[in-house]
Amino acid sequence: MLKKAVCLISGGLDSCITAYIAKKEGYEIYPLTIFYGQRHKKEIISAKKIADALKAKKHIIFNLDLSVFGGSSLTNKSIKIEKNNKLEDIGKKIPNTYVPARNTIFLSIALAYAEVLNADAIFIGATATDYSGYPDCRPEYFKAFQELANIATKIGTEGKKILIKAPLLNMRKSEIIKKGLELNAPIEKTWSCYSGEKKACGKCDSCLLRLKGFKEIGKKDPIDYKFLPKWYTL
Repeated sequence: MLKKAVCLISGGLDSCITAYIAKKEGYEIYPLTIFYGQRHKKEIISAKKIADALKAKKHIIFNLDLSVFGGSSLTNKSIKIEKNNKLEDIGKKIPNTYVPARNTIFLSIALAYAEVLNADAIFIGATATDYSGYPDCRPEYFKAFQELANIATKIGTEGKKILIKAPLLNMRKSEIIKKGLELNAPIEKTWSCYSGEKKACGKCDSCLLRLKGFKEIGKKDPIDYKFLPKWYTL
């Protein structure tokens, strides 16, 4: 019998490659995408394309409107998304794209779904190396959530752990992209930009970190950008 895994798929580069790692490890994939009231639905469209490419089991899109709380430039359009940061400054402070408690909310929903499925693992595409400084992307956070999962579920009290797996956690963006290319992940279907325009902006932290990763391995990013920074030359 195949192992089962709930894979949180946002539509972005990291979650796509994480799902392909889960597939490579022999898991039957159950994609879970959460539309949490973010600025645009473009990443949801990308998530659907990724789930289709995985030939995964039923893809659940869970609606949860965190925009009623606000508190982030991703859920409150009156807050401008930070752009044009220097690469060396990204991650030094928590940016306004941080969505309060987002990973805790997402993992809790994934945990509920995993328990219903009697799944063996939950995969999430978090990284703590080339990232924007979010506190819920740190190794100690995932260690703590694993402990919570062990005691907060019926499965856990009966002796079966649902593993919380973040295989990209200690990888640089360039290493993540290399892994995706090795696994033939559909990187061209992913969307990382915080804006939902026809082309990626090339100026937000997410775009800059993605472009930096591609530059470091000497590969061209297959998606289109409205703007490319001067340092991105191949």
